[in-house]
Amino acid sequence: MNAFVIEDEPLAARRLTDLLRRQHPPVEVRGTADSVEAAVVLLETASTPPDVLFLDIHLADGLSFELFEKTTVSCPVIFTTAYDAYALRAFKVNSIDYLLKPIDEEELQAALTKLRALRGAAAAPAPAFDPALLTQVLQQLQPSANQYKKQFVVKVGEHLKVIPVESISYFFSLEKATFVQTRENRRFVVDQTLEQLEKLLDPRQFFRLNRAYYAHQDAIQDIIHYTNSRLKTVLTPAAPDGDVLISRERVPAFRAWLER
Repeated sequence: MNAFVIEDEPLAARRLTDLLRRQHPPVEVRGTADSVEAAVVLLETASTPPDVLFLDIHLADGLSFELFEKTTVSCPVIFTTAYDAYALRAFKVNSIDYLLKPIDEEELQAALTKLRALRGAAAAPAPAFDPALLTQVLQQLQPSANQYKKQFVVKVGEHLKVIPVESISYFFSLEKATFVQTRENRRFVVDQTLEQLEKLLDPRQFFRLNRAYYAHQDAIQDIIHYTNSRLKTVLTPAAPDGDVLISRERVPAFRAWLER
């Protein structure tokens, strides 16, 4: 079998690719994407559809369910997610499965065995999604505005300081630590990783520019075309690394976020 992997966390994508290659027989990953828009392009330009699509529910530019509204998905889907939402268990039917991250190799083997059995019995059907089920899942996975984090508590010497989200310009990672940069040009260490912050903050306000920066829309002072179809962003206050680059693969998701 061959697969497409749609995943916006590079480490998670590499780990899943390695696990698939270690299967018996191995599963070949023939394409990857990190956003809904990039996944649409990948599926629509592929000469043949994959045998299975591994699809992360949360992507750089939104929920992956949007993929089914934008293009035809003609292969079975195995969802991957960090959320153990009860509604997701309904996906373990009709050639659709889901795996919790970090992905367990035995669970991956079980999902692939199920898929091979379906393929052996008959031509694998295209995934059929129940609109009511999708609505239920969306309600569980997409927090309402009042569920997003409103403030952070950081340690300053022997004191604790409260930082409202409204005063935050961006977060960045440096030497295995995560920092919050405020609009007043102060910098503090926070306990969460950038991946965890993406699930705590409103995606309409914050965007993951690259592996090291997660910025509020108001902190992006300028956007400049750069080499190899990349973009360069100028943040305020200035980022420790200077201008922050957005990779070519992430540019479509960034444009979609700007135009939302």
